[in-house]
Amino acid sequence: MNSKEIINSEKKHIMPTYGRFPIVIDHGKGSYIFDKEGNKYLDLIGGLATVPIGHGNEELQKTLSEQSKKLINITNLFYSEQQVILAEKLAKLSNLEKSFFSNSGSEANEVAIKLARKVKNKPEIISTEKAFHGRTMGALSATHKKKYKEYCEPLVPHFKHIPYNNVEALKKAITKNTAAFIVEPIQGEAGIVIPNKDYLANVAKVCKENNILLIIDEVQTSLRTGKFLAYQHNNIKPDILTLAKGIANGVPIGITLAKKEIADKFEPGDQGTTFGGNSLSCAAANCVINFVEKNKLIDKGKELGNYFIEKLTVLKDKHNSIKEIRGVGLMIAVETNKSSKDIVNKCLGKGLLVNPVTETALRFLPPLIISKKEIDEAINILDSVFSQNI
Repeated sequence: MNSKEIINSEKKHIMPTYGRFPIVIDHGKGSYIFDKEGNKYLDLIGGLATVPIGHGNEELQKTLSEQSKKLINITNLFYSEQQVILAEKLAKLSNLEKSFFSNSGSEANEVAIKLARKVKNKPEIISTEKAFHGRTMGALSATHKKKYKEYCEPLVPHFKHIPYNNVEALKKAITKNTAAFIVEPIQGEAGIVIPNKDYLANVAKVCKENNILLIIDEVQTSLRTGKFLAYQHNNIKPDILTLAKGIANGVPIGITLAKKEIADKFEPGDQGTTFGGNSLSCAAANCVINFVEKNKLIDKGKELGNYFIEKLTVLKDKHNSIKEIRGVGLMIAVETNKSSKDIVNKCLGKGLLVNPVTETALRFLPPLIISKKEIDEAINILDSVFSQNI
């Protein structure tokens, strides 16, 4: 099928839940993707933070090929070597002893919410304004944006939202019915909103003092900020942690980790999944973690993020339409006084893929394997676009 045929067929046969770019992607390599016509694009969307080791990674291809010849999924009725290997790796990296494997970030957060309610035998979950935790009913109840929620109401009860980066608001919101506080170390979908340096440390203290659980949602932030996990910049340990997105480089996976004494409150039958923790996704995640560690991509991502922010800051000084640069590592946003969609469309025409995360902000979540030369290429395109009268 050619691009036109694919787009026309999509309109007939796929539910209209996405606003898509008007191109059909055929394949990718490294930091680039190619459409059906062979046009090349530098990918700063990075599969929305899902491809940290790049497109078409040969080590991952080999891992997936070898694992698929052995097993893809045997369900959780049986022990799985790849699952146990991954759980051991994650326990060492997070200092949280036990994992539950699912298929997405939304599911990981659903499990976290269920576990918190069981452990505390209390219903209330506190979240933050502008938070995004997923689109399944529990995760959606923790998510803040009304547009995503109103048509499905009533949602799961006993959720409340407080201002982000406000410890006093958390103190006031806690009641005798509160089980947990769920929070992102950096708000990704809100436009890369970075809290004060001591925010998470103070949040952890408040949760401990009030005997409620701290759930940290690292679905988007893991691997990207100069540490394996963003909360590790604060020398804290959450009670429950959620991961997904880049951990398996695009192979669907969700992970809920917890302290042993919390995780052990779950009993057989309390939670389950047919596909979660399957041999293929766990093998992929093991490969990604090994590749990231072997190539020191977390440190390189921090270095490249600083380089990217420096280059963007030069653009800001040059173009009045750029208001602010926000970022940590390779998790970066540019706030403008223009329509982000207009900017994105012009970038697309020049071979650069950028995400319009809000009406006025651009988000960059490139692979960790991106080079300085590729960042310079992106900067030159952005410079050209901002030089136009958008």
